Amino acid sequence: MIVATEHLSKWYGQVSGLNDVTVSVPEGITGLLGPNGAGKSTFMKVVTGQLRPSTGTVRVFGEPIWGNPSQYRRLGFCPEQDAFYEHMTGLEWVEALAMLHGMEKDAAASAARRALDAVDLLDVADRRIGAYSKGMRQRVKLAQAIAHDPQLLILDEPLSGMDPIMRRRTIRLIRHWGRDGRSVVVSSHILHEIEAMTTNILLMHNGRVVAEGDVHQIRDLIDAHPLRVSIRAEQPRVLAQQLLAADDVSSVRLEDDRVIVETPRPDAFYSRLTEIAASGEAGAIDEVSSPDDTLQAVFTYLVKP
Repeated sequence: MIVATEHLSKWYGQVSGLNDVTVSVPEGITGLLGPNGAGKSTFMKVVTGQLRPSTGTVRVFGEPIWGNPSQYRRLGFCPEQDAFYEHMTGLEWVEALAMLHGMEKDAAASAARRALDAVDLLDVADRRIGAYSKGMRQRVKLAQAIAHDPQLLILDEPLSGMDPIMRRRTIRLIRHWGRDGRSVVVSSHILHEIEAMTTNILLMHNGRVVAEGDVHQIRDLIDAHPLRVSIRAEQPRVLAQQLLAADDVSSVRLEDDRVIVETPRPDAFYSRLTEIAASGEAGAIDEVSSPDDTLQAVFTYLVKP
């Protein structure tokens, strides 16, 4: 097993972030699925040695991670929150972080360029991060996570804020990393995203792992609840008309520059949305997100007594 925890708990004062988590994460790609507040980010920060467990143990590659800096070179971490030096270029930032992993300057510069190329950012490598879009900021975080060629990638909501085309490319890239021999733990609160990368999941709710294994075992329950999707678009009315043209959409409404959709068939819907974005018929589609309300209801349903 690549990661193993036993009776792992983490408290923030009186608040529980993780509650008695015993789990084994195998090699390959594992999806960490749960609504915001489920404990996904806390779990990832403990696994990467950023937080010390309150109780219990966590081992990565068979060794303790807390206070074991020799392990850090084997890990790549993409955080959910941004933490940049905005005045630096993407290349300068990724290169600097590669050097923190012990690379010499020339090797770090080469590694940074390879990593930026892998995430389709090489053409803006010399642009300041402060001028990057949300999707570009997500991708430069992915670049720094892979620049030092780690064995294990921990990716916290890596697709957040990406447009549909880049989302599909990034999913393809994560699958490629898995086929290439890397292990990946990737989190999301959107089932469709996780299912596009792997069938192996950990389902988290209120700081606990409530299910693990094959995603298809819970898919029928999830699909019983229509998924609500928010899309920010250049031409929202045109997009809404196109989305209503198929039976994978049950309702559509407009809110300023956003189209709010409910879909009972997320796989078909996301595939069609990507095709519409690629065609340009509805102008630029800048952001796709899924509010937590519907998914939170699903998780409440799944874990009710």
